[in-house]
Amino acid sequence: MATAAAAGEGGSGRRYWRWSKEDFFPEPSFASWRSYGGALAATVPRLVDRVGSRSSEAAEAGTLRAVSENPLRRCLSWMDLAFLGFGSVVGSGVFVLTGQEARFDAGPAIPLAYAAAGFSALLSSFCYAELATEIPSAGGSFSYLRVELGDIAAFLAAGNILLEAVVGAAGLGRSWTSYLAALLGRDTDSLRIHVPALAEGFNLLDPIAVVVLVSTSAVAMSGARLTSTLNSLASVVGIAIIAFVLAAGFSHFDAGNLAPSFFPFGAAGVFRAAGVVYWSYTGFDMVATMAEETKNPGRDVPLGLISSMSSITVVYCLMSLALVGMQRYTEIDANAAYSVAFAAAGMRWARYVVALGALKGMTSGLLVGALGQARYTTQIARTHMIPPYFALVHPTTGTPIYATVAVTLGAACVALFSSLDVLASVSSISTLFIFALVAVALLVRRYHVAGATTPGQLRTFLAFLALVVLSSIGVSAYYNSRYARRWPGYAAFGCGWAAGAAGLAACAEKQRAPRVYGAPLVPWLPAMSIATNLFLMGSLGTAAYARFGICTAAMLVYYVLFGVHATYDVAHADDAAADNLEHGKIAAAPAPTTPA
Repeated sequence: MATAAAAGEGGSGRRYWRWSKEDFFPEPSFASWRSYGGALAATVPRLVDRVGSRSSEAAEAGTLRAVSENPLRRCLSWMDLAFLGFGSVVGSGVFVLTGQEARFDAGPAIPLAYAAAGFSALLSSFCYAELATEIPSAGGSFSYLRVELGDIAAFLAAGNILLEAVVGAAGLGRSWTSYLAALLGRDTDSLRIHVPALAEGFNLLDPIAVVVLVSTSAVAMSGARLTSTLNSLASVVGIAIIAFVLAAGFSHFDAGNLAPSFFPFGAAGVFRAAGVVYWSYTGFDMVATMAEETKNPGRDVPLGLISSMSSITVVYCLMSLALVGMQRYTEIDANAAYSVAFAAAGMRWARYVVALGALKGMTSGLLVGALGQARYTTQIARTHMIPPYFALVHPTTGTPIYATVAVTLGAACVALFSSLDVLASVSSISTLFIFALVAVALLVRRYHVAGATTPGQLRTFLAFLALVVLSSIGVSAYYNSRYARRWPGYAAFGCGWAAGAAGLAACAEKQRAPRVYGAPLVPWLPAMSIATNLFLMGSLGTAAYARFGICTAAMLVYYVLFGVHATYDVAHADDAAADNLEHGKIAAAPAPTTPA
């Protein structure tokens, strides 16, 4: 056994380090160009087949694991999950986006932007907590959507999850470079290479970010237990630095910096900032992906998830308030806000502590992100939506090395070219979209069970769910229209949302109760989560929607050309095997004798 592990052989007896067409494209549709042509010709009926398909809890949390050939190791407790949540988020939010959004969107009201985003994220965390205990899979939201909403919704989520993984890691890598420059007492862009020939926003090359991304991913590939331990130790240091920032920041707090207007960009600016800083809360969904490696997911995931999210929201609000109290928002440095603010307050030495704390926070974020992103990728590959090669788990480290390398290479390429503001808007809209879908999935789980829900019950549920979703979209669209200052629209859409949620509570019959942990106040809480996520999506600019639309279109093209055929082949593999077996029995049967 030791010899096999040393040689990189897994439970299947095959070497882990391999590279063949069969590993990437094992499905019959890709056996030859002729087979692929036949698959393309059958695209429409295959799409119809996949639209109506849903996975099962047993498949997502059980049978699909066989594709990885080796198991992910159960080694984490709720305390590990809480520190992983804290480490993945704190540093990737306050130290990265606070200065940018306070300077250009929210002004002194930036704490309210964090409160709004945190409230929405906390609602989502309750939804995640229930689904993670019911479906303890490495796929997180991807698995929840595949079970409750089907393959198409899960694929769109999968594409956005991978986009969020790549963009989020790239953003952290570039911010790491900015704070390193501040720590060295240099301009935040001084360590980047300016290339005038490239477009604005893509013309500052960042090789340091690439090195940081590769280094943290190498640690994550060594094992979840080691990464968790290092993150916990670093988080203790981070908590001490946060305590210093709050104490020193509020000791230099000047209420005059909040004047003459607390809302210089209006309420619209606050919500626009909330939509962007929501990116800083995305670390909590990484905790859900660790359910497969958690000793007791039914207890540990809700404890770790909700405790970390609650504390993080409070920390973000206090730290952002300290920043705008130390320095007038018009003077805040958008790239290294806290370091520059302390220097302006006469504590030049403190900027080194802050910069070091920011580097620590972002390094922890990259470590935990590398863990979670690879688990998402692993589960997506287990379903064959992307090549199953990326689902393979190394027998010695117990980690998905190929998946980690794939996400890291993508993030490194993006980090080399793209600026932080371009990255944040793309990542935020993808995150909000997924969180809204997860809230819908929780409602579907509670109110619909295939084979048990009657057609009448299903129609009632869908009618009130549609009212909640459409009213939420209506509020968001109305707020961003030229009629935003008029109250009748809010009253109409608000009443529509309330009627939908009340209808679910009073008229729709719940079909299932949670086995271990249940989100409170269902259907009100997930309905509010849908509303807040869609509202924050509407607060983002048209450029973010254009990028989101382009990325989604590219995902759909990929699905039509590859994903639908791979998943169709896998879904019907048992049927094909049964047909082959039956044909074999017929062929082997003795020929009938002719009567004399």
